[in-house]
Amino acid sequence: MKARRQSVVLDLVQRQPVRSQEQLRRLLRTAGFDVTQATLSRDIRDLGLVKRSADGAYQQQGAEPQVPPGAGVALQKAMAEYASAVACVQQLIVVRTGPGLAQPLALAIDRAKLEEVVGTLAGDDTILVISQDARHAKALAKQLEAWSQFA
Repeated sequence: MKARRQSVVLDLVQRQPVRSQEQLRRLLRTAGFDVTQATLSRDIRDLGLVKRSADGAYQQQGAEPQVPPGAGVALQKAMAEYASAVACVQQLIVVRTGPGLAQPLALAIDRAKLEEVVGTLAGDDTILVISQDARHAKALAKQLEAWSQFA
């Protein structure tokens, strides 16, 4: 019974964002499991579930975070609002912003989980976006420019 219930818990948190124990308890009740809050807390601990920082939903510890809903749209808006220049050199893309705006824009790039992006480094007004190779970097730079107002 416990293994089956925990399997259902994992399935629920993988299929939809579950942000609270009460929400999870209601979903389990719908699935035919009437559990107490204490039992649910033990299941969460046993399964190694943690809350994602992006949206506060449960996920397995160490699991690859999913792209939050609307992350692509958020990146497009952030580029339009914060970016002032985009330059591409080999597999590196430099994005310029106003003072203090590089961090939120880099976070939007990271959260969008673009397949061309290996990683980002952000200072105060400059972001270094590292791509897989020069071809991917060029395509990404073109896309980032299209999302910006300065282009």
